Amino acid sequence: MGKTLKEQGIFDIYPDEKKRWYVKVPVFSFSKIRGLDAYLSPEMKSTGEAIGYDNKLNRALYKALQASGMHLQNYGTVFVTVADKDKEEALPLIQRFYNLGFNIEATEGTAKFLKENGIRTKVLGKIGDGSPEIQDAMRQGHIAYVINTSDVGSAGGLSDGYQIRSLAIETNISVFTALDTVKVLLDVLEETTLCVSTIDA
Repeated sequence: MGKTLKEQGIFDIYPDEKKRWYVKVPVFSFSKIRGLDAYLSPEMKSTGEAIGYDNKLNRALYKALQASGMHLQNYGTVFVTVADKDKEEALPLIQRFYNLGFNIEATEGTAKFLKENGIRTKVLGKIGDGSPEIQDAMRQGHIAYVINTSDVGSAGGLSDGYQIRSLAIETNISVFTALDTVKVLLDVLEETTLCVSTIDA
């Protein structure tokens, strides 16, 4: 009494902890409420959580994202429409998708920026301009991910961004409104996918 176990020479009471990574991700029930905007705000709360664990961080991330209901695909098309303030931050992320062999489609402003920086990009007309190209592309099933960020104050039930996010949920496409989450996804895809180069026509 009065001495710690280590002072008494007792060290191996508990087995060594397993060296594992545990990742917990929020789950949002956007798909259960038709017409709900998937743009995350500070007031929003998740309706549950999913966890993944593995000896490697990115594999734990992969398991957690899958368990949350996200459809992880290592091929297809990424549709991008980002606010001007996010374009520089988004560029290296889109380049990583391109290097993985994904096709890139974007609205005119985003596509122009990506093309200027060496990323082959197909332009889709804006919903607000009366073009059905975005809706048609999303319903055809070849779009794997939607990346959509908005300027503060641009949200609204009639905005292109709102309609894109709502349609992504309806068509079961994984939609990202935060670029840090896109980075996590890419970390996972790069570890689980053989890198290939896109074929430029």
